[in-house]
Amino acid sequence: MTERSFTPAAGRFAPVRLYDPVVALTRERLWRSLVAMHVAPRPEDVVVDVGCGTGSLAVLLNRVEPRATVIGVDPDPEALEVARRKAAAIGGTAGGTPEWRLGMGDAVAGIVGAGTADTVVSSLVLHQCPVPMKRAVLTAMHETLRPGGKLVIADYGKQRTAAMRLAFRFVQLADGKADTQPNADGILPRLIAEAGFENVRESETVATLTGSLSLYVARRA
Repeated sequence: MTERSFTPAAGRFAPVRLYDPVVALTRERLWRSLVAMHVAPRPEDVVVDVGCGTGSLAVLLNRVEPRATVIGVDPDPEALEVARRKAAAIGGTAGGTPEWRLGMGDAVAGIVGAGTADTVVSSLVLHQCPVPMKRAVLTAMHETLRPGGKLVIADYGKQRTAAMRLAFRFVQLADGKADTQPNADGILPRLIAEAGFENVRESETVATLTGSLSLYVARRA
């Protein structure tokens, strides 16, 4: 992996160890459960979690279907170490643990192999990226999927009310307004479609203390 900057999981000002407590403010159990419902992993599926952070979603998907291959990819070695410990702590009941690989989201096709994934997921990653990187990550996700494969993204989407826009300022303080404002303006569905995905839809919205989270689903043609 080439050395490139990235926004840490907990934002610019907080250590990785604070990420999980912060994410708990986002009604995490609800939206992660919704992601798992949309992923619906099957035995023998390959599921790739891009920007897996501390591994909560990858571990959940592994528990939902232990016979699936779940691969977490993240550029932060400290976050991956937390993910490994988290998976090991429950590995005895899950029937196995996810694989963890170091790398940037826009390089995921090279890391896990182009056209190899049945589902690509990502949570709370794209709002931290500049628009060119958002495009590059989505293009790499498209390349990683097999034909007909599924994309499931949970991230901050359009902030439709004054209350949600106000709450979202917390995220903008942590991750920067330049990268986060396009999400708040509702850019993600268009970027997903421009990356080559079909049947793009916002399937769920979840109001949280830090703004409105959206779940987007789409397919590679």
